[in-house]
Amino acid sequence: MSDAPDMEDLIHTEEPTFQHVMACVFGIQEHESRTYLTLRDHPGSTVEELAEVLDRDRSNVNRSLTTLLEKNLAERERRLLDPGGYVYQYTATPLGEAKEMLHAALDEWSDTVHDRIDGFGDEA
Repeated sequence: MSDAPDMEDLIHTEEPTFQHVMACVFGIQEHESRTYLTLRDHPGSTVEELAEVLDRDRSNVNRSLTTLLEKNLAERERRLLDPGGYVYQYTATPLGEAKEMLHAALDEWSDTVHDRIDGFGDEA
């Protein structure tokens, strides 16, 4: 079960932070929105590098990144290492695109609520 805040939580928060808005609108946990914001400041980071900056376990950071990838809030690129093998580097979706995604999600939610209001009493 997810502990992600939802739209109701957002409505009842007087002055939400950007991190909180992201969590509510995208249905992600607040540590995932924190990972996004940290990734913005550290583009091209590996899981290990992010884990160190966030002071979190690598497996937790990896799960956060998986969620961000699924929500199109991050991109992953494979980089080959000189001695062989590879490592994945992650980059946050640019802030402008993330804001557009937030606006679109809120507009869609708002339209749905308006349709429900307008349709109230019509179902006989």
